[in-house]
Amino acid sequence: MARPREFDTDDAIRKAAEVFWRKGYEEASLPDLLEGMGLTRGSLYKAFKDKKNLFLLVLDHYETAAVDKAVARLTDPGVPDGRRRIIGLFKGVVNAVRAGDRRGCLLCTAAAGNEMGDPDIAAAVNKGLRRIRDAMGLALKASPIHSSLRPDENRVLANVLLTQYVGLRVLARSCLPLGIVEQSEKGVAVLLRTP
Repeated sequence: MARPREFDTDDAIRKAAEVFWRKGYEEASLPDLLEGMGLTRGSLYKAFKDKKNLFLLVLDHYETAAVDKAVARLTDPGVPDGRRRIIGLFKGVVNAVRAGDRRGCLLCTAAAGNEMGDPDIAAAVNKGLRRIRDAMGLALKASPIHSSLRPDENRVLANVLLTQYVGLRVLARSCLPLGIVEQSEKGVAVLLRTP
């Protein structure tokens, strides 16, 4: 008879996310993960198979915890002006950095890393980023700027906003002065001005 697990799987995944967030996928060693998760090597391998599978579970957890919130903010019918939704998303990132959260976005960090050479990891990262981009497109359709855009321009602008978002989240991890991060929020407001 198999012994029951002596740890909470969701808690272990949250702890692994912190290790990957801090070190990145490539630099997170097995000892780092074991220490951060409070597991033995056997428990980690039995529950999660290997580092890659664990990272895919972490990305899935992150999508539920963070990407769903971003999509909800961008599609919130309680904020009728989609432009305000987009600016609010960027403002939330800037406020987090002001409060001392320099972790950035786990998806954005992974998107900038060597792990994107793995097709499974790339698919998981791209799925989350596409969801954010598509929600930005929906927010644009609910904004005053939409009436001045050709149909193909909405998608182009959503892609530009995604690159700004990814860049801002990567900058959040840097040691650059806060003012540079704050300028990103202002830049998005300028970009979304109606003509």
